[in-house]
Amino acid sequence: MRERAATLQKPMGIIRRSLATEVADKIREKILRGELKEGEQLRQKALAEEFQVSQIPVREALRQLEAEGLVTIITHHGAIVSSLSPEEIEELFEIRAVLECAILRQAIPRLTAEDLARAGRILEAYERALDAADSESWGELHWQFHSTLYAAANRPRFMSLIQMTNVNADRYIRLHIRFSLEMHRQVKREHRLLLEYCRAQDVEAATRLLERHILNAGSELKDYIRRYREES
Repeated sequence: MRERAATLQKPMGIIRRSLATEVADKIREKILRGELKEGEQLRQKALAEEFQVSQIPVREALRQLEAEGLVTIITHHGAIVSSLSPEEIEELFEIRAVLECAILRQAIPRLTAEDLARAGRILEAYERALDAADSESWGELHWQFHSTLYAAANRPRFMSLIQMTNVNADRYIRLHIRFSLEMHRQVKREHRLLLEYCRAQDVEAATRLLERHILNAGSELKDYIRRYREES
């Protein structure tokens, strides 16, 4: 089972990460942390100097981030950090609900005690990060928790689509949780309950909760981002 999960995390045949991928990871994290804001110009020369690389891997990294939806490349104007409307943000969560409920339904009957124990440990780390307002860890631990539950389905293409959708939503989720104590509490409650349903092999209850969890978060986030931009 562990070999199966590892295959999803690191495709066979890839020995080491490319320089462009490493640069993309650094730029992505700056976007997710809010250091690079919506609409901000991403200058290849400045980024190359910051990361001490040539402009070639920076250019490749920006194309990769464009494919993920985090960056928009405008002909003759360069790259900027993409901006999603409140309605587009809500749509991301609608897509998440469809994909993640489908894969969880397939995964639950195949979850092992080891899978569930690992998900429990990750959830505890995620809750500690929330309590400590460690925004740099939230997104990664959130993804690790969900992907641990989903990996048993052994659907790598599904996982790739789900991960891309989560990355696009992550920067807005971080912003909301950072300023919303109630969102903080709700996330903790619902993740705990989701894990309990998975342990009980209750597919229907787990998928109903997950769908409600994702759609409600999308609706709340749409309203929050609209208010946040108006106030800003």
